[in-house]
Amino acid sequence: MSIQSLFLSRAYRAALAAQHIFPEYAACEAALESGWGHSRLAVEANNLFGQKQSHPPLAGTETVTMPTREFLHNHWMTVLANWTKFPGWIECFAARMALLRRLRYAFPHYRAALDATSGEQYVMAVSQSWSTDPERAGKVLAVYDAHVGTFQNTQRVA
Repeated sequence: MSIQSLFLSRAYRAALAAQHIFPEYAACEAALESGWGHSRLAVEANNLFGQKQSHPPLAGTETVTMPTREFLHNHWMTVLANWTKFPGWIECFAARMALLRRLRYAFPHYRAALDATSGEQYVMAVSQSWSTDPERAGKVLAVYDAHVGTFQNTQRVA
């Protein structure tokens, strides 16, 4: 099994345990956002989605400050940001769902994502507000298309 398939299987199981509405697609989002689990943020903070720390900080979490690339004013730039450090991947996926639910009225794209009837609809909607990368949705869907067999071979566990 490839390193990518191993990452997706682990992320998929964590998303299932966190009761994510589209665990296969959430695993693909995590792969893209975390560089397949190799980003400094993923390794040091179990933060697979680039979830920035809220104010006040999420209960039971720490804050880490690291640089990030943002697509601002029509070009990529590096800025410092405060990120949430999670105890583990399940907590990361659970916090992501909680954030989408909490912000669904402020961000219509999050509400649309939560109301989606397919994983593709979910990714298209959530990507409009989650990231500054204008190509994010297509990238996530490409990960899914390239690795759909991983999810067919990963047994759903409660």
